[in-house]
Amino acid sequence: MAIIEHLEAFAIKKALGYMDKEPEANIPKLLGWFDKLDAKNMHLRERTAIRQVISDKDSNWYKLIMSLWQDIDPGVRNRLFENFVVNAGFLGYQRQVDNKQKYNCNIPWAILMDPTSACNLNCTGCWAAEYGNHMNLTFEEMDSIVKQGVELGTYMYLFTGGEPMVRRKDIIKLCESHPDCIFSTFTNGTLIDEAFADDMLRVKNFIPAISVEGFEEATDSRRGEGTYQKIIKAMNILKSKRLPFGISCCYTSANAEVIGSEEYFDQMIAMGAKFAWFFTYMPVGKGAVKELMATAEQREMMYHKIREYRSSKPIFTVDFWNDGEYVGGCIAGGRSYLHINANGDIEPCAFIHYSDSNIREKTLLEAYRSPLFMGYHDNQPWNKNHLRPCPVLDNPGRLTQLVEKIGAKSTDYQNLESAEEFSSKCVETAEKWAPVAERLWKESRTKKEEEQLVSPCVGCGHCVEREEKAI
Repeated sequence: MAIIEHLEAFAIKKALGYMDKEPEANIPKLLGWFDKLDAKNMHLRERTAIRQVISDKDSNWYKLIMSLWQDIDPGVRNRLFENFVVNAGFLGYQRQVDNKQKYNCNIPWAILMDPTSACNLNCTGCWAAEYGNHMNLTFEEMDSIVKQGVELGTYMYLFTGGEPMVRRKDIIKLCESHPDCIFSTFTNGTLIDEAFADDMLRVKNFIPAISVEGFEEATDSRRGEGTYQKIIKAMNILKSKRLPFGISCCYTSANAEVIGSEEYFDQMIAMGAKFAWFFTYMPVGKGAVKELMATAEQREMMYHKIREYRSSKPIFTVDFWNDGEYVGGCIAGGRSYLHINANGDIEPCAFIHYSDSNIREKTLLEAYRSPLFMGYHDNQPWNKNHLRPCPVLDNPGRLTQLVEKIGAKSTDYQNLESAEEFSSKCVETAEKWAPVAERLWKESRTKKEEEQLVSPCVGCGHCVEREEKAI
């Protein structure tokens, strides 16, 4: 079976190279190959969506796909396609499914890890600002995480922090050591320079997601004066060298209207961004600014705006809260991803700072089968309404019950915060969001019956699962 899979993967690699000659003519042919390889229809939804996209040459999605040939270095594009489509999407997903069945636990599509707790900025409302340069994963530890992950089927690795680019030499070294994987980072962008961009061109398997809070005033007000102009400089460097990048946006009560504006989307697309990750502000840590939490009205506004722009703007977008309806609710706890902090603590989510496992004491597989991760495995989705996916922000008390039951420890080593304290900050917000989410959920279910939804798939392979849970 493994030999057959690798032969099929080899065929896909050859086909991807064939695409460079005439992408417009050869994309339909490539889809024909995938139809034959996907005999179990595990990626039917994705194949159907792509086929719809390429049939309309005036669509924003078609323009986005074609821009990957116009704007991105061929060597980088081919390496990323190979790693994303063949390794993460085909070989890796098959391995994940097999291991999920074998071990009866979640196996993630992606792993987030913090190379360091250090950061060169001090952003308002960010828990990392409290940590300082106290915690770091060694290169050997990060290398071991990737090796263990690949063995179980995970080929996607993202860096968070702190500011991951403080460890940029080790990040590039990891890219060199694992050319079959995709690496990305959430970064403030201020440490991206010509030299690092040249390293990206060389390794070909690294994509930054640059954090932007809006335009200059909003970004500088939270991240510090002059930050926005440094971000623009970094984007210009990446664009000039034909390197792919995206943006990471945290919408708050202070900037939601700006981040959700058409002007903002158009500006980021003009700068060269190919994707955008959207998060809503979480009051993590005792130093969190609760007032920055987005209101129910602002969250609904983002729900509608992002869906509107998906049909009109050539940029790939994911809203990690409001897109719960597409992926069956919460994707944390290893269901699609997990987080390893700079102290080695293995956490269900980047925003859930509680753990019962450490990479220095347990293997990844042992952590996946630990009480905390099995608690996620057995309780997801946390709510039948997948527009209320989070066990804290949307369902305060669910995480508290789990953490207290199994005795998971707080991983915030500066100011320990109990799960109850964390959840209590979200009660009012959750209560106000609940009726809005119920209305949107009913409207979405009605619309789903009338027309097929086009999912913002990230290749995590939960197509069949999310369809079953959405019913």
